[in-house]
Amino acid sequence: MKRHTTAAVLAFGIAVAIATPATSQEVRLMTGPQGGVWVPLGGQFKDLWEKAVPGLKVQNLPGAGIANVRGIEEGKAEIGFGNSISTVDALAGREPFNKPHKNVCNVATLYPQYFQILVRSDANIKSVADLKGKSITTQQRGNTGELITRQLLQVHNLTYNDVKMSFVSYTDSVAQMQDGHAVAYSLGTAIPAGSVLDLATARDITLLDLSASINGMKKLNPGYTLVTVPAKTYPKNDKDVQVIGYATHVVASCNLPDNVVYAMTKAIAENVPTLSSVYKGMAKLTPKDMAENIGIPFHKGAARFYKEAGVTVATN
Repeated sequence: MKRHTTAAVLAFGIAVAIATPATSQEVRLMTGPQGGVWVPLGGQFKDLWEKAVPGLKVQNLPGAGIANVRGIEEGKAEIGFGNSISTVDALAGREPFNKPHKNVCNVATLYPQYFQILVRSDANIKSVADLKGKSITTQQRGNTGELITRQLLQVHNLTYNDVKMSFVSYTDSVAQMQDGHAVAYSLGTAIPAGSVLDLATARDITLLDLSASINGMKKLNPGYTLVTVPAKTYPKNDKDVQVIGYATHVVASCNLPDNVVYAMTKAIAENVPTLSSVYKGMAKLTPKDMAENIGIPFHKGAARFYKEAGVTVATN
């Protein structure tokens, strides 16, 4: 009798195990600061990925480009948004990272990012060199926008000691520009930036041309490019302006299961119209664009999707 009871319990346990989805798991997605594109885009990813992978639960967490890469390396998250320039630095162990990051793999390039410096139109600032002695507001230390601000000043033989810096949120930066506590606002994000549009309703602002800085910036990180902010992107900015560019991409732990990353990558490619409703800069995204070589090896699950789409990529 005891033998039959044991067998029945064992059979019940096996049945329960079979009924539990094999892919059931939770992943943590690090997004970005409030006011940027990554937070609403992360909400769309959560919805798409939970539908694409049976049993998957996505927990969205706040973050930033540099913090997200660190978080994945340190096991605090499994996937997140990144900026190509800082992710390349992470893999190499260059500042602001203190060691080479080995557990960060590329998933998909999404769209270009624009590092912008907005100045009050009445401040008579025409170039980065004119910022000496001026008040500048930017993102918190450790954010990609803050790093680029420091590097851009360096290219022009300036340091934070030569200016008056404030490291705050997008919302606080807008407030500082509005009340006159800052005359320049630097940020790295998509265009048009919501915080800049908010600022433009209260102050006349000018977008600085950064084309003269690109050669120096490339010496610091070859991933920098020049990108164009079209005329009329912001009120009263009537000319195309060249600024410093890099790419937003999705990075994941190299240990995340291949089938999960494959499904995530496929879901991005198959839902471009939905994602472009959050940021129209993704409207023309293709698998070839997603597989762009930005110097970061791809996760094997993502590489499998790109191979099926006719694009070969490098993996670890």
